[in-house]
Amino acid sequence: MTLTLSDEARRYIALFDEETDVPAVDCVLDDEYDRAAFVVPVGTMGQAIGPGGEHVRSVESKLGRDVVVVEDADTPEDFVANALAPAAVYNVTVSENDTTVAYAEVDREDHGVAIGKDGRRIDLARRLAARHFDIDDIELA
Repeated sequence: MTLTLSDEARRYIALFDEETDVPAVDCVLDDEYDRAAFVVPVGTMGQAIGPGGEHVRSVESKLGRDVVVVEDADTPEDFVANALAPAAVYNVTVSENDTTVAYAEVDREDHGVAIGKDGRRIDLARRLAARHFDIDDIELA
């Protein structure tokens, strides 16, 4: 799947790479909540965040936006689970009928975490899953 990046997203990725030494594979800008979400390669999440969140804070300071980091995955199921983190996701099942829907089994106590304030986390997860795996919706089970 080919991702289309705006010039602004490309600049953000370059700055993210410079600050973290992690080449993000995608950047989604969420102007409504003044944040930028970066998708990083598998196995680079710790380096992208940095010790005690140091790298993320540095990027946030330079961008003047909140930063969200999501680890990429080889399967849509793993990607959806990563996008809903830090919620405890036990299983993700993808169903393809007229639309492609990912059903995420989330610990009952973590439903609020998976949804996020004003639905921010699940909305972002839906946008990213659509961009990376053509998933139309994510539903919590």
